[in-house]
Amino acid sequence: MTQPKSAPSEGQNNLPDNYEYEDSVIIPGGESLDYDEHTAAELSINSRNNMWYKEAVFYEVYVRAFCDLQGTGHGNLAGLTSKLDYLHALGVDCVWLLPIYPSPLKDDGYDVADYCNIHQDYGRLEDFKTLVAAVHERNMKIIADMIPNHCSNAHMWFQEARKSRDNPYRDYFVWSDSIEKYKEARIIFCDVEPSNWTWDEQAGQYYWHRFFAEQPDLNFDNPQLQDEMIGVLKFWMDLGIDGFRVDAVPYLFERENTSCENLPETHHFLKRMRKFIDDNYPGCILLAEACQMPEEVREYFGDGDEFHMGFHFPVMPRIYMGIKREDSTCIKDIMAQTPAIPPNCQWVTFLRNHDELTLEMVTPEERKWMWEQYAPEPRMKINMGIRRRLAPLMDNDRRRIDLAYSLLFTMPGSPIIYYGDEIGMGDNIWLNDRHGVRTPMQWDGTPNGGFTLGTNPLYSPMINDELFGYERVNVEANLKDPSSLFHCIRMMINRRRKHISFGHGSFQWVHASTTKLACFIRAFGIDRMLAVHNLSKDRLSASVYLPSNEYRLNESAGYVFGKEGNDMAAPKVIDVLTNAVFNVSGKGSIELTLEPYQFLWLNLGELGGMGESGQKPQPKRRASVVAPPSGMGAGLAGKTHTEAENVGNNMGTIAEEPEK
Repeated sequence: MTQPKSAPSEGQNNLPDNYEYEDSVIIPGGESLDYDEHTAAELSINSRNNMWYKEAVFYEVYVRAFCDLQGTGHGNLAGLTSKLDYLHALGVDCVWLLPIYPSPLKDDGYDVADYCNIHQDYGRLEDFKTLVAAVHERNMKIIADMIPNHCSNAHMWFQEARKSRDNPYRDYFVWSDSIEKYKEARIIFCDVEPSNWTWDEQAGQYYWHRFFAEQPDLNFDNPQLQDEMIGVLKFWMDLGIDGFRVDAVPYLFERENTSCENLPETHHFLKRMRKFIDDNYPGCILLAEACQMPEEVREYFGDGDEFHMGFHFPVMPRIYMGIKREDSTCIKDIMAQTPAIPPNCQWVTFLRNHDELTLEMVTPEERKWMWEQYAPEPRMKINMGIRRRLAPLMDNDRRRIDLAYSLLFTMPGSPIIYYGDEIGMGDNIWLNDRHGVRTPMQWDGTPNGGFTLGTNPLYSPMINDELFGYERVNVEANLKDPSSLFHCIRMMINRRRKHISFGHGSFQWVHASTTKLACFIRAFGIDRMLAVHNLSKDRLSASVYLPSNEYRLNESAGYVFGKEGNDMAAPKVIDVLTNAVFNVSGKGSIELTLEPYQFLWLNLGELGGMGESGQKPQPKRRASVVAPPSGMGAGLAGKTHTEAENVGNNMGTIAEEPEK
């Protein structure tokens, strides 16, 4: 099979010099530990690892909705701090905060009134410092939203700019005497905004805005404004934050006769931002929110000198399409359109978030079909998307929800979990805008779902329907039930963390006898995982065919391939989720019978026959991924990584795989 463009070559193993590897753990007699017991292959995400983001599991938090520890009816920073142990137990590596700035909340905080303070509902800057310290105490990271494209019309800058054309803040914004400029730019919020220009009576001019009229765009042609934004980065970085998710990055500049998106000037400023971060806060990251096709988002990685990470928006609706159609073709197609990215960069993937499930990047026919399948009621639609949460989209079918998470955790990219989706929360389509997917977190079955300690009215009604109401769907019930969605996700995160290929590995589709299966290999050095997903609602018998390079790899490792009629000698693969064992035929096929929506994470690194003695051959572990510096090979032969470091510190060179 041809490897998609998204996959780096097999030899592109890119890790920083200071990655920490653990030694192999061997049971006496030469047999390796089973993977549910084997913790030695796990890489830690620690403060010395500047590429921590490539393996991290992110958790998106709407602070207002998470936990109210002060009884105000609004979630707050103190409440979030009190729940960090819950996130740590789930396996979260990095917390992403939605906007916490002072704001009139026309757009849930994306209308910023002060870039260097905390909204009074959420607490004070001291509360934020406490939160950051508590996150780091748990060996986790924290990033926050940065909104450079626009601010609120309540911001001091805009209020000053309105006063006169000579005001020093006037040039912080984009003004015009007519609405004829930049006519090629699309209207993003087409349901509510008739134009990208709005007249301001006091200013006596129109001002430019790509989103709500209450959110005037900032003028990045003004060098002083650019300096202000760099100052905002510095302010929060100095408080200890680990990076930013940068909102609406394609729209920073405007030029006549263009779409006013993805302009060269935008990339010039982003490179300046990245250099500032790298020079002053190494190990901190920038995540691009560019809701575009992957070849367009690719530009925002630059040569590894713009964003560290970028959202892969188009793969998300294809996961829903693939499951509903019971066909992997649409997922394969979008991955074939995904270009390779610099080795120090990473895609970011998700199933749902705080906005609508966007259908901007599907065809009109696909959009119509998705609305028919997933948004049959008019209230479920908004703009060019669907305002529903994951569990309702999947008809609360745990099999399909688990399947979607398996795809999220095994496909390329660092996954993001949206708050509440790990327990199967529902939505309220009758609330305005996207507020129906931003309801209070459901902690237990007590009044108000344990969200608040007070009696003040809540910022939003709790979900209280028969299927998704807080008395039935809540954290407490999930924690008590070993088979709950929470525990399933926690287990998958745990297994994912043990396999470096999911964060750093190449990606290769694997041929199967039916397109109802989505099968692919993630490979990094000797860590090679075959993910198999049954997208069908039916029980399915099918064949999965390993590519020939897997044979050559394992033959070179000394594995014995099976002989006809000799089951003991047949090579086997192990599902790391269940420890189920599957035979591989002499021709490299795996015959499977899968239940509806079943998935497997098969460890090809364990591939080998049991042999005459009934023992598995010893597989190589991660220590073999690290190559010694030139001239040191003989002295390090056969040594573990730790022993090798005693011979030569900071070897750091990553071995390329041999030609196959």
